[in-house]
Order: sequence, then structure tokens, then C-alpha cells
Amino acid sequence: MTEVIHTERKSPVLTPSSLACLARIPTVNLTAGCAHECRYCYARGYLTHPGEGKVEFYTNTLAKLREELPRKRKTPTTVYFSPSSDPFQPVPEVLNMAYDVFRFLLESGIGVTFVTKGRIPDRHHDLLAAHAPLVQGRIGLTTLDPAVAAAFEPRAASPEVRLAQAAELIGADVPVDARLDPILPGVTDGADCLEPLCAALARIGVRTIAASVLFLRPAVIGSLRRHVEDKRMLNRMLDHFAGGERLAIHAGNSRVVAIPASARLEIMERLKSIADSYGLEVLVCACKNPDISSGSCHISGRWPPAAQGSSQLGLFQS
Repeated sequence: MTEVIHTERKSPVLTPSSLACLARIPTVNLTAGCAHECRYCYARGYLTHPGEGKVEFYTNTLAKLREELPRKRKTPTTVYFSPSSDPFQPVPEVLNMAYDVFRFLLESGIGVTFVTKGRIPDRHHDLLAAHAPLVQGRIGLTTLDPAVAAAFEPRAASPEVRLAQAAELIGADVPVDARLDPILPGVTDGADCLEPLCAALARIGVRTIAASVLFLRPAVIGSLRRHVEDKRMLNRMLDHFAGGERLAIHAGNSRVVAIPASARLEIMERLKSIADSYGLEVLVCACKNPDISSGSCHISGRWPPAAQGSSQLGLFQS
């Protein structure tokens, strides 16, 4: 069970991110730590991470946002949720705050972009659907195999639920992309996993996939070894890092361990080949793969929505 620690936010609500794909958009974390407890989560290595099984919930986020927004020299066109947590965690306080903050922003004419592996409650779905022109969603999905998902993403929504709610949002005219992040080498990188995943995404109307392969930090390795019970599967995955390389990623000048660039390229080419057969575009983020990509994953959305083919992220309005 996740321990929820109530605390007040001292820093501003709208904060910049060190990720290049988010460089020009304000971001919001409703918590430090995340109740989904994904075993591979890179945020476990952050200094602000509250520790195993803990979530720090910022009780004053909406109040501070109400005070902060009028003081902005330029009103943000859109806000991104969340760089190192999830707005749809299975914690009532977090879900209530997510609803209130989303509603405040949307009713103020400010768009929201979110990435989630959680279950989106009905009232949140209705709110997002009612403001569809101001909303863009990103659904994190690593596998359709419920056993693999349970091993690595124990408190996230099931793959079936994530697909269903993505389909519902698309049906409500909310653009939804998929994030295959991370692809787990030796576990979810084969055609037997990627083929049905691409087929399912295409079937519900997703048109773009952003993808990245797992990288490791000491805190992530510790989490995987402690929690993934299928040691055969875990060791099969970790064996891919035996010849790994230290990689400086564009996220706070972080250094991580990644599988060799040639192996990542092979995985991405496999994914692109399969995705292409289903009419899906694949984006490889340069923030996490600076040695094999120079493009954006558009994690913050593509604004304005009509400019889908543009790489410009015009994120502030006068």
C-alpha cells in the first residue's frame, strides 16, 4: 500500500523541464513519487523522489496556481502533466486535485496535455471530452500481456483498460498518441509483442507512437531486482545491458546505462517496419536517445492541433 504524505508546495506550480521536448512549455507534478510503482520508472533516481512506496501529495497546488497564473507575463497556451508522476494515480486526493486543476485550466482557456498509465475516472473523461479542442492525451503502453504489465507496472491500469479509455477519448475527438516507453529489451522488443500492440493501437484510431528503450540508473536496477519475481525474465532483460554504454541524455545532464546504440536502432527499425504496415508514425525522442535521433517525441502535444505536420511548438500567447 502506498503511503501518502500530505505536504505544501513551496516552489511554483508551473515549472520548466530539462527535457528538450518540454523546454518551452510549463509542466505540473501533483505529487513527488507515483502510486503506480512502475518498477522501471526513471524518476526513482531523482533527488526529489520520496522513497519506495511513498507519494508526497501537494495539497496547495490549485490555490498556488490560482495566485500564480495572473502574475504570468504571458499566459501559457497549454500545460503538461506530468514530467515525473501521473495525474491519474489510484489515490483519491490526487484524482480530486487533478480534476480541479484540469477544470481550472480548461475553463481559463488553457490547454492540457497529459501522459498516463492510469485509469481515468468517468468524471475526468467527461471533463476532457467537454473541452476536446484544448486537450491532447498520451497513453503509456508497454505490452498487451497482462502478466508482464503486472510484473513491471503493478498498480497501473491494465493494458485492456488503457486501450479502452484511449479509444473513448479518440471517440470524443481528443487526440491521443501512444508512448511505448520504455520498450523492455528481451521482453517487449520482439515482433511477437510489437505486432499485436501496433494492431491494437491502429484499430482504436491512434496514429502516432513515441518510443524509447529502457535505460538504467542504480535506483531502477535496485527496484527491478527487489520486485520483479520472474528472475528468468528479469535476467534475460538485464543481460542486454552487459555490453551497455554510459549515455548522457538530455534530461538534467543525466548519465544512464543504455543498451548499445546498434541494438536500440535495431529495435526501432523493427518497430517502424511493423508500425508502417498499420499506418502508424513512430517518433524516437532525442532527449533519451541523443546518439540515434535528432527529433522530438512531441510529448507536450502539437499546438495548435491543426498544425499536426509542424514541428513548431508555439506554446505561449499574448
